[in-house]
Amino acid sequence: MILPIIAYGAPVLRTVCKDITPDYPQLNRLIDDMWETMYASSGVGLAAPQINRDVRLFVMDSTQIFAGMDENERKKYPDTPGIKQVFINAHVKELDGKEWAYNEGCLSIPKIREDIYRNEEVTIGYMDEQFQPHIQTFNGITARVILHEYDHIEGKLFIDYLKPFKRRLMKGKLDDITKGKVSVDYKMSFAK
Repeated sequence: MILPIIAYGAPVLRTVCKDITPDYPQLNRLIDDMWETMYASSGVGLAAPQINRDVRLFVMDSTQIFAGMDENERKKYPDTPGIKQVFINAHVKELDGKEWAYNEGCLSIPKIREDIYRNEEVTIGYMDEQFQPHIQTFNGITARVILHEYDHIEGKLFIDYLKPFKRRLMKGKLDDITKGKVSVDYKMSFAK
């Protein structure tokens, strides 16, 4: 089922999320709904707070980004062809490598994109859908998508990385999103 994306301004997007257990109600259904919602919204990642759940769960598919690149562009990134994966109870263990800029957007903050600096590499501990534990290091665009989604479960948004002046300049746009004055081609839910 395609779920509405929670828009900027909703308190759940600023919540540090809780770990879950394997008996979390209808977990497999929730994960399936998150994949369906993410793809229907043309996203490459989706975190539980974006569908109004305050749990440490996100899905991501960086293969979509690489699919849209030409061969020369793909060679710039060490993580070609990307991954499609579920992350449950994720906790970052280590950030490594230089920070690099990439133009990011967010389904919860439509029509706003900015260059955001993130580390080249992340080591993260997480559970997969079968609740098998993993500690894995990711780099390139895949690391970036993971860090963006990870921020969501920590109550952070990509705009938090912007300088205060830049944030002030976009205040009107952010206020419009909060009020529902934005047109998107996917289901959204706005703060009341």
